[in-house]
Amino acid sequence: MADVQFLFREGEEAVSAPAVALSAFAEDTNATAVVIAPGEDARALLPHLDRLALVEVTFPAFTDGRGFSSARILREAGYTGELRASGDIGVDMLSHLHRCGFDAIAPNQALDLKEADTALKVWPQVYQATVVDGRKPIWALRHGL
Repeated sequence: MADVQFLFREGEEAVSAPAVALSAFAEDTNATAVVIAPGEDARALLPHLDRLALVEVTFPAFTDGRGFSSARILREAGYTGELRASGDIGVDMLSHLHRCGFDAIAPNQALDLKEADTALKVWPQVYQATVVDGRKPIWALRHGL
């Protein structure tokens, strides 16, 4: 399990429960933390959301965006626990990770926190609605919706 460098939830500690692989999760009835690798289906966790404290989604390369879909699936299904992105994560991904529902970041390489803060404030308007922040997409603002 990767060390958290950036936590979006203010006033909370990162979950430190030992995580198991998705393939072992169903057999480990005491597990409260799981790791999802690229290509694994996050929907397998939907019946177990109430017992999960942490879902860590791995990004092995910045070009692999499948983890964004995993986050969205889990948040739209009502998952409220810690959703951690780990791996090859750069500052340019932070706002997208946060909007998909990630609330903790554990990058392979340390991020400059000043650059990270700036990156999160670069785009005040968004193009898609999400269940995470409730911001209206720019097209809805333009049309007064």
